[in-house]
Amino acid sequence: MLTSTVCAAVSAAGLGIALVTAYRKRFRAAIRLAAWSLIPVGLVMTGVVDWLTGLVLKPTVWAGFGVLALSALLFLAGRAADRRSGGRKERRAAAGAPGREVVAPAASAPSLGPARRKKPASGASGASGDEDFSDIEAILKKHGI
Repeated sequence: MLTSTVCAAVSAAGLGIALVTAYRKRFRAAIRLAAWSLIPVGLVMTGVVDWLTGLVLKPTVWAGFGVLALSALLFLAGRAADRRSGGRKERRAAAGAPGREVVAPAASAPSLGPARRKKPASGASGASGDEDFSDIEAILKKHGI
């Protein structure tokens, strides 16, 4: 009941300020003030204020918030302890479980397929590789590099 009266008083004050603002020919600001000042009355009429006051003034609700805060602190303490002890990798290595040191050991090799990775056995193929480099060298000399 008291919250409904306070919300009605706040809305009435806001509407009064909006009227004064409209009298000063600032209509857009007056419309915004009127919109903001009607919110408390609307919340009272829909029952949201009664729900909020029931939520705030009940001791069991505050106890529930305390339990949630304790749970969050325990999660944070567990993460801090896990970081300090070295985490899961050291525990896995200490237990003797096989762990992956490298995700993809052949990742530095180009993905050209098995046919192109093999080195050519004949000397003629090696000469074509030198020709490729000579072309590149010619291009670089042409540009003065």
